Amino acid sequence: MRILIVDDHAGFRAMARRMLEGEGHCVVGEAGDGAGAVVEAGRLAPDVVLLDLNLPDTSGLAVARELRAAAAPPAVVITSTHDEVELDELARQSGASGFVPKTRLTGATLAATCDRG
Repeated sequence: MRILIVDDHAGFRAMARRMLEGEGHCVVGEAGDGAGAVVEAGRLAPDVVLLDLNLPDTSGLAVARELRAAAAPPAVVITSTHDEVELDELARQSGASGFVPKTRLTGATLAATCDRG
């Protein structure tokens, strides 16, 4: 699974990269905002975009809609520090495969969320 991590906190990106790579996944890149996410997704063609809900320039839900409209769209999984049931439904409405709270992020939860989407 080739993964692009999008989050405005460099510390979270670094932690998620270490954890996912430690589990054998390939993190192909990172972005810190929505505009960078769209550019990097087009350039790197990841299988999955792990996308923070709250970005400094836009909503992760808006970015998810834009990414899913691409000719060969990646799977998109929204993440946040919020652990709210309604976020999964909002994520799916935006075209994402679903929602994974940051506190429960693992390669297995990411893959399972992509598989159900």
